[in-house]
Amino acid sequence: MVTVDIELDPPNGITGFPLGMPAEAVKASAGRLGELRVHDEGSADQFRYMKVTALHSQFEIVFHLEDGKTLTSAEVWIPRPGPEEITVRFRGIDVFRTPARQLLEQLRAMGLTVLDETYYAYVPRLSLGFTRVAGHEVPLDTDGEPLYFQAVLTGPTGYYDYKLTED
Repeated sequence: MVTVDIELDPPNGITGFPLGMPAEAVKASAGRLGELRVHDEGSADQFRYMKVTALHSQFEIVFHLEDGKTLTSAEVWIPRPGPEEITVRFRGIDVFRTPARQLLEQLRAMGLTVLDETYYAYVPRLSLGFTRVAGHEVPLDTDGEPLYFQAVLTGPTGYYDYKLTED
């Protein structure tokens, strides 16, 4: 069995994809993960900036290049069952096999600020963002929401800090 381990290292990036990586290097590396899709090549428009998506048979990663030139954030989606063992970790925690509410408690126990908005959760000072929104049937928690997070985004320093000032 082939294993794929992806380590989240906010605000620096994810395994093999440091934030600030040039667009051509992102495309070359992402292409080794699976089918490559590039949207809005070179665009830095606020609403239509460049994205590179690596589509693997069991997972996908969306690489955001908001300036159209360099990697500004990476969004990893929950792996699907298949022949490869795929694990996405943050500081030793399996992000997609740990129930969402339990994961947030573990992050709080590390002394991190966690903002839980039910469908979304943020770790502002660390630049991590999670979503429980699912586009297909998944196991549900007692609150009626997906038991596990469906995606996690690692951004640069300050990426979610604006959330700290909201009421």
